[in-house]
Amino acid sequence: MLNKNLLELKFHQIVENKFQIYNSLFMSLPYEKMLNIGSLIPFLYDESQKGLPEGKSPTEIITNFFEKYTDLKTEKEQIDLMFRMIQYIERQVVLFDSIEDAAFPSLHSENEKGSLESIYHIAQSQGKLKQVRERIEDFTTRVVFTAHPTQFYPTNVQQIIQDLRDAIQQDSVSKIDMLLQQLGKTPFINEEKPTPYDEAVSIIYYLQNVYYQTIGRLYNEVNQLFFTEKHPLKSPIIQLGFWPGGDRDGNPFVTAEITWKVASLLRTSILKVYYKHLKIVQRRLTFKHVSQPLKELNDLIYKNMFDENGTIYLDDIKSRLQRIRTILIEEHNSTFLNILDDFIMRVEIFGLHFASLDIRQDSRIHQKVINQIVEKYTGINLDNATEDEKIEILTNPSFVANPADFEEEIVVDTIKNVYQLKDIQKRNGETGVNRYIISNSETIFDVLNVYALFKFCGYKDEDIKFDIMPLFETIHGLDGAETTMNKLYNLPVYQAHLERRNKKQSIMLGFSDGTKDGGYIKANWEIYRTKEILSSISEKNQIEVIFFDGRGGPPARGGGKTHEFYASQGKTIANHEIQITIQGQTITSNYGTLPQAKYNFEQLYTAGIISDVFSSNTSQISPDERVLIDKLATISYQKYEDLKAHPAFLPYLENMSTLNYYGKTNIGSRPSKRGGDKKLAFEDLRAIPFVGSWSQLKQNIPGYFGVGTAINELKKQGHLDEVKDLFKNSGFFKTLIQNSMMSMEKTYFPLTSYMKDDAEYGEFWTILFDEYNLSKELCLEISGYSSLMQDEPLNKSSVQLREKIVLPLLTIQQFALNKIHHDSPLKETYEQMVMRSLFGNINASRNSA
Repeated sequence: MLNKNLLELKFHQIVENKFQIYNSLFMSLPYEKMLNIGSLIPFLYDESQKGLPEGKSPTEIITNFFEKYTDLKTEKEQIDLMFRMIQYIERQVVLFDSIEDAAFPSLHSENEKGSLESIYHIAQSQGKLKQVRERIEDFTTRVVFTAHPTQFYPTNVQQIIQDLRDAIQQDSVSKIDMLLQQLGKTPFINEEKPTPYDEAVSIIYYLQNVYYQTIGRLYNEVNQLFFTEKHPLKSPIIQLGFWPGGDRDGNPFVTAEITWKVASLLRTSILKVYYKHLKIVQRRLTFKHVSQPLKELNDLIYKNMFDENGTIYLDDIKSRLQRIRTILIEEHNSTFLNILDDFIMRVEIFGLHFASLDIRQDSRIHQKVINQIVEKYTGINLDNATEDEKIEILTNPSFVANPADFEEEIVVDTIKNVYQLKDIQKRNGETGVNRYIISNSETIFDVLNVYALFKFCGYKDEDIKFDIMPLFETIHGLDGAETTMNKLYNLPVYQAHLERRNKKQSIMLGFSDGTKDGGYIKANWEIYRTKEILSSISEKNQIEVIFFDGRGGPPARGGGKTHEFYASQGKTIANHEIQITIQGQTITSNYGTLPQAKYNFEQLYTAGIISDVFSSNTSQISPDERVLIDKLATISYQKYEDLKAHPAFLPYLENMSTLNYYGKTNIGSRPSKRGGDKKLAFEDLRAIPFVGSWSQLKQNIPGYFGVGTAINELKKQGHLDEVKDLFKNSGFFKTLIQNSMMSMEKTYFPLTSYMKDDAEYGEFWTILFDEYNLSKELCLEISGYSSLMQDEPLNKSSVQLREKIVLPLLTIQQFALNKIHHDSPLKETYEQMVMRSLFGNINASRNSA
C-alpha cells in the first residue's frame, strides 16, 4: 500500500478531480426543464453545509433556498424542482461510482499486503512455503451472494455504468458525454418490485462477466506461485454460493417454482459461458483427433443451453475432456495443454451449477409445517409430546407426505420444494444445492425439523445429501448454541448423518440480526465467543466445524474491514474455511469489476492463510483481555437494551425515519419485516431496513451505540490504559473499533438537530447525540487518532466526497419527512419524495452504515 499522504493525493488527482471535470458535463444533460439544475444544487449544498451546523432545520434551509435562488412561488413548482434535483444527484452518484471503480487498479498495487504475491515472499523469507502450500490444499473460501439487494439499479442502468467505467478508463470525453446523456434519459426506478428471479438474473450477470474470469485467474496464480506442473493444486480456492431463488426466509415470493427456475438458470448460464470459452480453446486445438471431439462437446453444450430438460451431465463433460487431454499429451506433445487445462479447471470449479444454491427458511415456519404434517398423518399434537417422542416421530416417520393432502400454501410449497431438491441435485450436480439453512435457530428441533422434512418426503437417510445448518443470530440463540450442538452431536441419528457428511458440520452466525438484537460490541463478542465454544465442542466430538458468517455491507451488519476481521481470528476458532455473505452494494462496490473482484476475493482468501500460518500475538486474546472485552460488552449491551426499552424507540423509527418506506421502494423482492401486515414488532424487523433507517437519518446507531458508555465506565474505574493496550494489542478489538469509527464517520447529527426541540422525540434524540459524542471522543482517545478513519485514507476520502454529493438529497428527504410528520395535504407526494431520495441515498452509500 502506498503511504497515506501519497494515497490521498492520488485519490484527489484521479478520482476527485476527474469527478469535478466530468461533473461539468451534467450541465448539458437532456433533462426536461432541467437546464439550471446543475447550477442550483451547489447553492442548496452551501445552504445545508452552513445552515445545519448552525441549528437551522431542513425546512428552514429549503424555504430559504427557494426564496434566495428561485422565483418559484407555488408548492407544486417547488416539489417539481426537488424531484428533478433528486434525479440529478442520483446520476452524479453513478458518475462518481464509475470514476472510483475505474481508478481502482491505480490505487491498489498487485503485491500489496494480503496479496498472494506478498504472502509468497513472506513465506519464502520465513521458510514457510511448505506450510502455506499445505494450508492452501486444505483451505477454501466461500462467497455467497444473497437475495438482499440494498442497491438495485435496473439492468439497463448497470450496463450504462459498466460502459461509463470503461470510457473513463480510456479518458474518452466524447463517449462519457454520450453515456451521461443516455443516463439522463434512462429511468432509475424499477416500475415494479423485482422478483427473486430478477434478483438472480442481476447477480448472474456478475457470475458470467466477472467471477468466471476472476476466480480462474486467481486459481492459476496460486498454482504458478505455490505449485508445479507435476504437482498442481487440485482443490478449489474460491467457491460461490447463491441465495436468490432459494432464500425463503420471510419472502413469500420464493416458491418451489422459482427455486426450480433459478436452478435451471444457473445451469444454463454456466453452459453459455463454457460454450464461449470452448470456442477460444477450439481456435488453438485444431489437431487431429482433438478438434472433432471438442466440436462434438461444444455442440452438445449448445444443445443443452436451450433445453430445460437437457440430459448433459458433469461426469460426461469431464470424461470427454480427459480423453481429449490424453490425446493432446500422447499425440501432440502437450501443445497448448495449458489452454485446455485452464478450461478443465473452470469445469472443476463451476460444474453445472455455477454457484451453489442455498435453501433457507425461518425455524418458526418449519415448526408450523411439521406440526401440520404430523397431525395430518398421525393425529399427534407435537406440542404435547415428550422430547423422546418428538425425536422418534421426526427421524423415523411411518408415512410419506403428499402436498395434495394440504391446503395452506406454505405447507404445500415447502413439501414440493423438498421433493424437487433431489431432481436439482441430479441435473446440476450434488454441489448445485446441498445446504439447508435454518434462520432463528435456538433448539435441536430447529435442525431436526429439517431432517424430518426430508424423511417425510420419502428420502432415505443416505439420500439426504445436505448440510443442515442452524443459523444462530439472536443473543438468546447464541447463548444456547453450545447446548444445541452438544445435544445434536450426541444424538445417534444425527451422528450417523454427520458420518455421511464426512464428519463436517456447517454453522451460520448472523451478524446483522445479532447487532440489531444485542448492540455492536455485544453481538460481535458473543459471535466470537460462540465460535470458540463451538470449535471446542466440535473438536471434542471429532467434528470439523465450518462457520458461515451472515455479514452485511456496513459495520453495523458485520461488514466493514472484513479481511482484517478474519486475519485477526486466533487459534481458538476453527479455521477450515471462510464463508461469508456478500450483498447489495457490496457486490457492486467490492466485487463489481475484474480488478475489484480479484483484489477482494484474494484478500478474503489470504486472510485465512495469514491467521493460520502467520498468526501474530495480536490474533490471540489473553485472559485479562477477555475480562476487559467482556466488561465492555456487558456495559454496552445494557446501554443498548435501555435504548430499546425507551418508549420512544420504535415510534421514533416509525415516525421520524424512513423505516416505513423501505418496503415500498422497488429495490428488493422481500418484505421489510417478517410477519406480513401485523403491527410492527422489534423481533420481526429486518436488519437491513433497521440499520438502513438509522443510516438515512445519518445517525448510524447500531454501529456504535453503547461503545462510548462502555469505555467511559472503564475509564472511571481507572482502566483506560488497559483499553488502550487492548486496541494496540488485539487485532479483533482494533478491527471492531475501527469499524465502529467508520460508522461514526458516516454520521452527521446536524441533519436532524431540529429534532432536539421536538416535544415528543427531543429527549430521545439527545440520548442518541450524547452517545455519539461520547463514543467518538473515547474511540479517538483509546486509538490515539486525531480523526476518525485516520489510517484509511482511501475509504475516508471516498466517504467524505460521497457525503458531500448526497447532503442536498438528505436535506430534501428530511424536509419531506417533516411535511409528512405535520400532515401536509400533499402527504402522498412527499412520501414519493422520501422514497425517491431514499433510493438515491442507498445507491450513494455503498457501505451504507
